Amino acid sequence: MRSNMKWHIKGLLFENCSCQLICPAHISFKNVCNHDRCRGHWAFHIDEGRVADVMLDSLNIVVVFDSPVQMYSGNWTQVFFMDERATEPQRDALEMIFSGKAGGPWETLAKFVSNQLTTRIVPMEFEDAGKTKRLLIPDVFETTVSAIRGSDGDKHAVLSNLHNVIHGPEHVLARGKTRCTDSDFNFVLQKTHGLYSKFSWTG
Repeated sequence: MRSNMKWHIKGLLFENCSCQLICPAHISFKNVCNHDRCRGHWAFHIDEGRVADVMLDSLNIVVVFDSPVQMYSGNWTQVFFMDERATEPQRDALEMIFSGKAGGPWETLAKFVSNQLTTRIVPMEFEDAGKTKRLLIPDVFETTVSAIRGSDGDKHAVLSNLHNVIHGPEHVLARGKTRCTDSDFNFVLQKTHGLYSKFSWTG
C-alpha cells in the first residue's frame, strides 16, 4: 500500500496512563509526568475510515506505550494491538496511519518513538456504555475509563480549546483502570488519568 494515498478516519479515542488527573503531558509533552515513567495506552474504536478503497469501519486498535518522565525527550517504546477482524489490507492501512508513514497526527508522535515493537494481532471486545468505555484483549489487556461528573452533577467535566494532535476539540475527563500483561509491557493502573474524545483525522 502506498503511503501517499488519501485517507480519513474518525471515531472514539480513550486513554489511561499512570499519571494522576490530569496527565501533565496531555497539556504539553514538555511537562514532567508524575512518576519515574509514563505508562499507558491510547485505544481507538473506528466509526468510519478509508484508505484508498480499503474501509476501516468498526475496527479497533490500541497503542500501548512506555516513555521517560518527560515525553518530549523521546525514547518511547510502543506496540500496536490490532483487531484480528482486520484483513491484511486493513492491517496495512492501520500500520501506515499509526506509524506516521501516511502523514497526519501520528507523523508527529512517531518522532518520539525509538522502539516500535512488532504488532500484535489479537481478539478485541469493545464496549461504549455512554460515560464508560471499555476494551478487552483476553488474557493480555483490559481497560475501562469512566467520565468524571461536572459541577452540575450531570454533564461531563471537559477540557476544551487545548492543542492536542490526536484528540478531538472536547476532551471528557475520566478516571481509568488498566491491566496489561503483554510480554514487553506489564503494569496495572487504578483510578489514574483518563480521557476520551471523538477524533477525526485526514492525510
